[in-house]
Amino acid sequence: MVAVSAHHLCRGTHLGGNRDIQLTMTSSRGLNGAGSRTCDPPGAGAARQVLATQQGVYVTELTEVTSGLKFPEGPIAMPDGSVVLVEMFGPRLTRVLPDGTKETVAEMPGGPNGAALGPNGLFYVCNNGARFTETDMDGVTFPGATTPGKYLGGSIQTVDPSTGTVTDLYTECDGVRLVAPNDLVFDTSGGFYFTDHGMSEGRTASLTGIFYAMADGSAIREIVFPAHEPNGIGLSPDGTILYWAETWTGRIMRRRILSPGVIEEAGIVDPWQCLYGFPGFQLLDSLAVDGDGNVCVATLVNGGISVVSPEGELINFIATGDLLTTNICFGGPDLRTAYITLSSTGRLLTMQWPCPGAKLAYLNN
Repeated sequence: MVAVSAHHLCRGTHLGGNRDIQLTMTSSRGLNGAGSRTCDPPGAGAARQVLATQQGVYVTELTEVTSGLKFPEGPIAMPDGSVVLVEMFGPRLTRVLPDGTKETVAEMPGGPNGAALGPNGLFYVCNNGARFTETDMDGVTFPGATTPGKYLGGSIQTVDPSTGTVTDLYTECDGVRLVAPNDLVFDTSGGFYFTDHGMSEGRTASLTGIFYAMADGSAIREIVFPAHEPNGIGLSPDGTILYWAETWTGRIMRRRILSPGVIEEAGIVDPWQCLYGFPGFQLLDSLAVDGDGNVCVATLVNGGISVVSPEGELINFIATGDLLTTNICFGGPDLRTAYITLSSTGRLLTMQWPCPGAKLAYLNN
């Protein structure tokens, strides 16, 4: 990739830089009087990240944990310091140890796309069924169109980490086949919410939605229809609001949760249902919510993590240099360690976050 220089201005809060790009960060608050600041590409996989906060300047590093992954997504920061993630074009579920060593947890035919730790220590995986085809463009990997004859159909699967056994939990809802499940998040009531990204072929595209299902395989229902190519999904820290990202519209959507799996209906012209719409050509991937309730969404094309407050304000942007920055999760003993997947270049990065991430059911509780 060609080295570039860029400027980011986001309500006076500015971040950027990694080993692929050089970012000049200019602050309307002056970064405590420092004016502009340049982060040199470190070459060793680490970069200084400067975050202007109300308390001052928060400085951290963006560091490479491992590389050579086959389109990593769905990271889970485990209590033992490892990170379990999917490699969509592996296709497999992989454990990355703190020293960067990789271990295969399970081979997963199709396209494992998102993952979460659920009850009984099982991993729950959204499998898009090979909805996307691995495509090389100038040495980086992109998800291309579906290859005829290779698509298997979508499913929600469980993986037993002790044996590597993969089991189909759901393949349909009310007799309608799941198309391309993408991401999921558990609540504390034994269920989980997930997105179905859908697919398009020629002039035809499938309309899909948001689903709620029980972890034991006993029930599944569609709770939002239609949703426009929904991707990442998450819950507010108190579990009362459901967020999801729409890839091609560049919108973060939300609904109030009335009870487990039951959400408040939104009026067709209700502006509250859209937390934030990104300007220009910015596409959205997965998301996580931090302990302050900010929605941290992986932003494609401009390559980074956009941070949107619960009030719907874009308050931060962390540039990574990878056009397909796809996921973020939080771990470490205080949940202040962020892990970020750079899918087109096959890397997992880490950085310190200025506040703890929101606790996840079964993983942090």
